[in-house]
Amino acid sequence: MSQYQITVDQELMHRLFLGNNKDSGVAALLESVLNQILQAQATEQLLAEPYERTDKRKGYRN
Repeated sequence: MSQYQITVDQELMHRLFLGNNKDSGVAALLESVLNQILQAQATEQLLAEPYERTDKRKGYRN
């Protein structure tokens, strides 16, 4: 199993803990975490960062 480093920005944490609607803060946090995991998995699968040109690249992403 791979390990991923997840970054949560300060505004999102503020919305999560101090926002009026806790559900929207949790939803935004979940969205951010899942998007970062998907980006990391795509990078791992393709052997290249977004917009990186390399001979090792195994495919393309949108």
